[in-house]
Formats: sequence, C-alpha cells, structure tokens
Amino acid sequence: MTASTPRPMRLATTPRTADILRRCYRGEPPAGVLERALRMLATADGHLTPDGRIRTAREAAR
Repeated sequence: MTASTPRPMRLATTPRTADILRRCYRGEPPAGVLERALRMLATADGHLTPDGRIRTAREAAR
C-alpha cells in the first residue's frame, strides 16, 4: 500500500441500515451499496467535483 492510498475503514451499521441493505439490496455487496450512497451524498453536499474528486479547500471557497 502506498502512502497516498487510504486504508479501508471497518464500519458498523445501525440495525436500520443493516435491514435496508438486506431487504432492498439483496445480492449486492454492502460495501458497494454504501460506497454509491456516500458518493451521492458527498456530491449533493458539494464535497466532490463533477468528475468525482474530493474538493480542496481552495475549490470549496470558490
């Protein structure tokens, strides 16, 4: 792993989140579903550029 590659995080879900993953996304890897959801949220909140890169503080100030 290089210095620029972030280490994966182990996350615990709430019972509600686990239920949604099990019932609504059956057969899909939970990590993939959560990654898509987080990308959509970060994009909607303005934390990602249109091409999916994390905005720097300079870009966010514009």
